[in-house]
Formats: sequence, structure tokens, C-alpha cells
Amino acid sequence: MPAAISFPAFDPIALDLGFFQIRWYALAYISGLLLGWWYILRMIADKWWPNGPPLSRKQAEDLVFYCMLGVVLGGRLGYVLFYKFADYAAHPLQILKVWEGGMSFHGGLLGVTAVIVIYALRTKRSMFSIGDLIGCAVPIGLGLGRIANFVNAELYGRVTGSDWGMIFPGSDGLPRHPSQLYEAALEGLVLFIVLRLLFTRTGLRFRPGALCGSFWIGYGLSRIVVEFFREPDDFLGFLWMGASMGQLLSIPMVLFGAWLLARALRRPAVTHHAQPA
Repeated sequence: MPAAISFPAFDPIALDLGFFQIRWYALAYISGLLLGWWYILRMIADKWWPNGPPLSRKQAEDLVFYCMLGVVLGGRLGYVLFYKFADYAAHPLQILKVWEGGMSFHGGLLGVTAVIVIYALRTKRSMFSIGDLIGCAVPIGLGLGRIANFVNAELYGRVTGSDWGMIFPGSDGLPRHPSQLYEAALEGLVLFIVLRLLFTRTGLRFRPGALCGSFWIGYGLSRIVVEFFREPDDFLGFLWMGASMGQLLSIPMVLFGAWLLARALRRPAVTHHAQPA
């Protein structure tokens, strides 16, 4: 058997009061939301927008709340439709049992996208500018969520003979890639830094849709790469041409992101936004 690193004895429950439990996964969601909200407020500071930011502070706060709903509802429905439609079609009330697990990032992304479009139409703001702000903040939650996946010993990687292979509780006892940490690094830390540099060091923030497109491309490519190390869902396995569901869902993301970026670069920079309400 290949050498392996012992999995740390993490308790998925962060706080247990007997009558009430707080799990690390819930803390990851809450922390990601709060830090994302804080970061968006930093991005709409006047120093970045000499002629006015795309959103007011009040609008940004409202948007973050609605995006939270989009993540939960979209993530759950995406999991049902993309991964276990037949099971939930036979038992539709099970869809409501979110506490039992089962969320899809791609579904959550579609939910947030719908929120952005609706909010932009209602407030008469640019959906592309809003998407840029949200896209730059999303990697924070992604990184924390993947770390929570690692703590929960779920969504682990494929069998490996590398020195950093890890035996996860509840698995078959073989050393596996800690792919949750790969995802936390690529989808979280690296993508956040890249988007931060694009926001602060280039003029892309004045080209609505460019940063959002960069996020879609960056996440899609990161997910496609990491899926080569991640164990596919046992109820799906490998699909078309040996690809996983995560890879198949990420290909349209990269294509759509490329379209967003190309569209933004073809249009003139927008240096003035109407004064947000």
C-alpha cells in the first residue's frame, strides 16, 4: 500500500450545546457571506471609482442578501436537476431537506446569476458591473467551503501513490488526493488573488463584464483541472468521454466567460456610473 498521511481528527461539529449544534460547513457559508459583503463594500469605495461606484452601500448590502438566497435555492435545485433528478422526482418532498446535504456550485451560480439580472433590472443598474463585483468576491466563499469539505472528509480525491495521499474516514482505506485542498487553493486563494490584481492593477473594472468573465473562466478551468484528481460521485461515475459531471458543467462556464470578456474588451471603458440611489 502506498504511503499515506493520517487524516486529522476533525470534528465536523464546531460547537455542540446538546440542544443546538453548529457545523463547520454552516460557519463556512456564514463566514463566506460576511467576508464577501465586507469585500464588496471595499470594492465600491470612492478611491476605485473617481466618478461614482456602480452600487451604493445600501444596494450592495441588499444584493448580498438576495445572492445568499440565490446560492441556497439555486444550489439545492442544481443538485436535484444535475445529479439526482430521478431520486428526487420519486420523492419530491426530500428536496426540502437541505440539512441532509446536497448542494451544487453550478446550480448556486445560476441562482446568483438570476438574482443579478433581476436586481439590475429593478434598480436600473448594469448587470455586468454588478456581476464583476460579485465575481470578485465569490472565491472567498469557495475557498472556505472547500476547507469545510475537507474537515467533513467529503468530496475527497482519487486513489494516489503520492507521498501526500490521505486516508479519509468512511472511504475504502486507500490513500487519496486531498482534492478539497486543491480546490480551496485554485478556486479560492489563487482565483481571488488573480481577480484582485485585475481589479486593482488594470482598467478592467471600467469594462463591465470583464471581471465577471474572468471569474467564470478561472473557476471553470480550475474545476476542470481539479476534477482529474477528485473522485467522481459514486452514483454518476464518469460520463461522456470519461469526463465527470463537474467537468461537463464547467466547459460551458469557460465558453460563457470568454464571451463576457471578449464583449467587455470590444466596448469602450465606462468611467462614469449614474449616481447610485
